[in-house]
Amino acid sequence: MGFWADEKTLLFYYEMGGFVMLPLLIVSVILWYALAWRLLTIRRSQQEPRVLVEQVGKGRKAYTSITGQAAVLAVESAKASPTRAHLKSRLHEQFLMIRMRLNQHKSLVRTLVAIAPLLGLLGTVDGMIETFDSLGEMALFSQSGGIAGGISKALFTTQMGLVVSIPGLLIGRIIERRQQTIEIQLDQIQDLVCSAKPKAL
Repeated sequence: MGFWADEKTLLFYYEMGGFVMLPLLIVSVILWYALAWRLLTIRRSQQEPRVLVEQVGKGRKAYTSITGQAAVLAVESAKASPTRAHLKSRLHEQFLMIRMRLNQHKSLVRTLVAIAPLLGLLGTVDGMIETFDSLGEMALFSQSGGIAGGISKALFTTQMGLVVSIPGLLIGRIIERRQQTIEIQLDQIQDLVCSAKPKAL
Protein backbone atom coordinates (compact mmCIF):
# COMPACT_ATOMS: atom_id res chain seq x y z
CA MET A 1 0.00 0.00 0.00
CA GLY A 2 2.90 2.29 0.88
CA PHE A 3 4.50 1.63 -2.51
CA TRP A 4 1.44 2.88 -4.38
CA ALA A 5 1.20 5.91 -2.09
CA ASP A 6 4.82 6.79 -2.83
CA GLU A 7 4.27 6.30 -6.54
CA LYS A 8 1.23 8.58 -6.50
CA THR A 9 3.20 11.19 -4.57
CA LEU A 10 6.00 11.11 -7.11
CA LEU A 11 3.51 11.38 -9.95
CA PHE A 12 1.88 14.34 -8.20
CA TYR A 13 5.25 16.09 -7.89
CA TYR A 14 6.02 15.33 -11.52
CA GLU A 15 2.75 16.87 -12.67
CA MET A 16 3.18 19.83 -10.34
CA GLY A 17 6.52 20.77 -11.89
CA GLY A 18 5.22 20.81 -15.43
CA PHE A 19 7.23 20.23 -18.58
CA VAL A 20 10.63 20.94 -16.95
CA MET A 21 10.40 17.89 -14.69
CA LEU A 22 11.37 15.40 -17.40
CA PRO A 23 14.56 17.30 -18.38
CA LEU A 24 15.37 17.73 -14.67
CA LEU A 25 14.94 14.01 -14.10
CA ILE A 26 17.22 13.19 -17.03
CA VAL A 27 19.83 15.68 -15.82
CA SER A 28 19.65 14.21 -12.32
CA VAL A 29 20.18 10.62 -13.52
CA ILE A 30 23.13 11.52 -15.78
CA LEU A 31 24.67 13.73 -13.07
CA TRP A 32 24.59 11.01 -10.42
CA TYR A 33 25.94 8.45 -12.88
CA ALA A 34 28.90 10.74 -13.66
CA LEU A 35 29.49 11.47 -9.96
CA ALA A 36 29.36 7.77 -9.06
CA TRP A 37 31.83 6.97 -11.86
CA ARG A 38 34.26 9.61 -10.62
CA LEU A 39 33.89 8.55 -6.99
CA LEU A 40 34.66 4.92 -7.83
CA THR A 41 37.46 5.73 -10.26
CA ILE A 42 39.36 8.55 -8.57
CA ARG A 43 40.91 6.70 -5.66
CA ARG A 44 44.33 7.20 -4.18
CA SER A 45 46.42 4.98 -1.98
CA GLN A 46 46.56 5.76 1.73
CA GLN A 47 50.35 5.47 1.55
CA GLU A 48 52.72 8.27 0.67
CA PRO A 49 54.34 8.26 -2.80
CA ARG A 50 57.80 7.40 -1.41
CA VAL A 51 56.45 4.37 0.45
CA LEU A 52 54.49 3.29 -2.62
CA VAL A 53 57.54 3.41 -4.86
CA GLU A 54 59.61 1.46 -2.34
CA GLN A 55 56.97 -1.25 -1.93
CA VAL A 56 56.38 -1.56 -5.65
CA GLY A 57 60.15 -1.83 -6.18
CA LYS A 58 60.19 -4.76 -3.78
CA GLY A 59 57.18 -6.33 -5.53
CA ARG A 60 55.16 -6.71 -2.36
CA LYS A 61 51.60 -6.46 -3.69
CA ALA A 62 49.31 -5.27 -6.49
CA TYR A 63 47.52 -1.94 -6.29
CA THR A 64 44.05 -0.91 -7.44
CA SER A 65 44.26 2.81 -6.62
CA ILE A 66 45.35 5.31 -9.25
CA THR A 67 48.48 6.30 -7.34
CA GLY A 68 49.37 2.65 -6.78
CA GLN A 69 48.99 1.86 -10.47
CA ALA A 70 51.04 4.95 -11.33
CA ALA A 71 53.82 3.75 -9.02
CA VAL A 72 53.82 0.35 -10.74
CA LEU A 73 54.02 2.00 -14.17
CA ALA A 74 56.82 4.29 -13.02
CA VAL A 75 58.94 1.48 -11.56
CA GLU A 76 58.47 -0.75 -14.60
CA SER A 77 59.32 2.14 -16.91
CA ALA A 78 62.44 2.86 -14.88
CA LYS A 79 63.61 -0.73 -15.32
CA ALA A 80 63.02 -0.59 -19.08
CA SER A 81 64.45 2.88 -19.71
CA PRO A 82 68.18 3.14 -20.52
CA THR A 83 68.50 6.84 -19.62
CA ARG A 84 66.85 9.33 -17.32
CA ALA A 85 65.74 11.47 -20.26
CA HIS A 86 64.05 8.48 -21.86
CA LEU A 87 62.40 7.66 -18.52
CA LYS A 88 61.05 11.19 -18.12
CA SER A 89 59.60 11.14 -21.62
CA ARG A 90 58.00 7.75 -21.08
CA LEU A 91 56.51 8.69 -17.72
CA HIS A 92 55.17 11.94 -19.16
CA GLU A 93 53.22 9.99 -21.79
CA GLN A 94 51.94 7.37 -19.35
CA PHE A 95 50.93 9.86 -16.66
CA LEU A 96 49.24 12.01 -19.29
CA MET A 97 46.88 9.10 -19.96
CA ILE A 98 46.21 8.83 -16.22
CA ARG A 99 45.44 12.55 -16.00
CA MET A 100 43.03 12.25 -18.93
CA ARG A 101 41.26 9.46 -17.07
CA LEU A 102 41.05 11.64 -13.97
CA ASN A 103 39.37 14.39 -15.99
CA GLN A 104 36.77 12.06 -17.49
CA HIS A 105 33.19 13.29 -16.84
CA LYS A 106 34.55 16.37 -15.01
CA SER A 107 33.19 18.82 -17.58
CA LEU A 108 29.93 16.84 -17.77
CA VAL A 109 29.37 17.19 -14.02
CA ARG A 110 30.07 20.93 -14.10
CA THR A 111 27.72 21.42 -17.05
CA LEU A 112 24.85 19.48 -15.48
CA VAL A 113 25.27 21.27 -12.15
CA ALA A 114 24.87 24.56 -14.04
CA ILE A 115 21.94 23.34 -16.15
CA ALA A 116 19.78 22.08 -13.25
CA PRO A 117 19.03 25.49 -11.64
CA LEU A 118 18.48 27.00 -15.08
CA LEU A 119 15.81 24.38 -15.77
CA GLY A 120 14.29 25.24 -12.40
CA LEU A 121 14.32 28.90 -13.40
CA LEU A 122 12.60 28.02 -16.67
CA GLY A 123 9.86 26.28 -14.69
CA THR A 124 9.64 29.34 -12.44
CA VAL A 125 9.08 31.60 -15.45
CA ASP A 126 6.42 29.24 -16.77
CA GLY A 127 4.69 29.23 -13.39
CA MET A 128 4.76 33.02 -13.19
CA ILE A 129 3.30 33.31 -16.69
CA GLU A 130 0.46 31.05 -15.57
CA THR A 131 0.02 33.22 -12.47
CA PHE A 132 -0.23 36.46 -14.41
CA ASP A 133 -2.62 34.88 -16.92
CA SER A 134 -4.84 33.90 -14.02
CA LEU A 135 -4.58 37.39 -12.56
CA GLY A 136 -5.75 38.80 -15.88
CA GLU A 137 -8.74 36.49 -15.78
CA MET A 138 -9.16 37.00 -12.00
CA ALA A 139 -9.15 33.23 -11.53
CA LEU A 140 -7.84 32.16 -8.14
CA PHE A 141 -8.38 28.50 -9.06
CA SER A 142 -8.90 27.05 -12.51
CA GLN A 143 -8.50 23.76 -14.35
CA SER A 144 -4.95 24.69 -15.32
CA GLY A 145 -4.07 25.71 -11.76
CA GLY A 146 -4.91 29.39 -11.56
CA ILE A 147 -2.95 31.83 -9.41
CA ALA A 148 -2.27 29.33 -6.64
CA GLY A 149 -1.19 26.65 -9.13
CA GLY A 150 1.11 29.03 -10.97
CA ILE A 151 2.84 30.20 -7.80
CA SER A 152 3.14 26.61 -6.58
CA LYS A 153 4.74 25.53 -9.88
CA ALA A 154 7.13 28.49 -9.83
CA LEU A 155 8.38 27.71 -6.32
CA PHE A 156 8.45 23.94 -6.78
CA THR A 157 10.54 23.95 -9.97
CA THR A 158 13.03 26.37 -8.40
CA GLN A 159 13.33 24.03 -5.43
CA MET A 160 13.81 20.96 -7.62
CA GLY A 161 16.51 22.66 -9.68
CA LEU A 162 18.43 23.46 -6.48
CA VAL A 163 17.84 19.98 -5.06
CA VAL A 164 19.54 18.49 -8.12
CA SER A 165 22.29 21.10 -8.37
CA ILE A 166 23.51 21.68 -4.80
CA PRO A 167 24.43 18.06 -3.86
CA GLY A 168 26.07 17.63 -7.27
CA LEU A 169 28.08 20.80 -6.73
CA LEU A 170 29.25 19.77 -3.25
CA ILE A 171 30.17 16.21 -4.19
CA GLY A 172 31.80 17.40 -7.40
CA ARG A 173 34.02 19.79 -5.42
CA ILE A 174 35.04 17.01 -3.03
CA ILE A 175 36.01 14.80 -5.96
CA GLU A 176 37.95 17.62 -7.62
CA ARG A 177 39.97 18.19 -4.43
CA ARG A 178 40.71 14.48 -4.32
CA GLN A 179 41.79 14.69 -7.95
CA GLN A 180 44.14 17.60 -7.20
CA THR A 181 45.77 15.57 -4.42
CA ILE A 182 46.27 12.64 -6.79
CA GLU A 183 47.82 14.88 -9.44
CA ILE A 184 50.30 16.23 -6.88
CA GLN A 185 51.19 12.68 -5.87
CA LEU A 186 51.67 11.71 -9.52
CA ASP A 187 54.26 14.48 -9.83
CA GLN A 188 55.93 13.25 -6.66
CA ILE A 189 56.07 9.66 -7.94
CA GLN A 190 57.55 10.84 -11.22
CA ASP A 191 60.20 12.91 -9.43
CA LEU A 192 61.08 10.08 -7.04
CA VAL A 193 61.54 7.53 -9.80
CA CYS A 194 63.44 9.88 -12.11
CA SER A 195 65.78 11.04 -9.34
CA ALA A 196 66.77 7.45 -8.52
CA LYS A 197 69.00 5.34 -10.69
CA PRO A 198 66.90 3.06 -12.93
CA LYS A 199 69.10 0.04 -12.10
CA ALA A 200 68.46 0.54 -8.39
CA LEU A 201 64.73 0.06 -8.97
